[in-house]
Amino acid sequence: MTILADPATAVQLPAAEAAVLYAEVQQFYARQMQLLDLNEPQRWAGTFTEDATFDVPTLPEPVRGRSALIASTTRAHAQLAGSGEQHRHVIGMLDVRPQQDGTVHVRSYAVVYASTVGKDSRVHRVCVCEDVLVRDAGELQVAARRVTRDDLA
Repeated sequence: MTILADPATAVQLPAAEAAVLYAEVQQFYARQMQLLDLNEPQRWAGTFTEDATFDVPTLPEPVRGRSALIASTTRAHAQLAGSGEQHRHVIGMLDVRPQQDGTVHVRSYAVVYASTVGKDSRVHRVCVCEDVLVRDAGELQVAARRVTRDDLA
C-alpha cells in the first residue's frame, strides 16, 4: 500500500521552482540521515512532525510521534553499538511531487550500508521510502513515512 497521492494530483511547478524544491528536499534528506547515523535521536526526531507516523516492516506496528521515534532510534543504536556495527543511510532517486494541499510527496530508494571495524562494508538493506512532507515555520518535516524493504516485499 502506498501513502503517495495519485501522480495526477501533483502540482506542476515552473522548472526553476521545481529545481529549487528538489534541491531543498535533497538537502533535507542529507541532513536527516546524517542525524540518524550520528546517533542524534532527538534532533533526528525533530525532522518529523509531533504526530508523525513511521511505518517500517522491522517493527511490529508503526511508530507514532516524536517521543516514540526517539525511543525506537535509541534502542536501535544501542543494539548496533553492542554489535560494533555502524550504519550509513543513503537516500537517492528522489521523485518529488508537490501537492495541491501544500504537502510534498517523495518516493525514494534508501540503501543502508553496514560497516564493522576490520571488515569490508556491505549493503545491509535496500528499501523504498515513501514520505509525506509538510512545512512548519518554513522547514520541511516528515508527517508520514512508509519504508518497504526489498527483501520483504
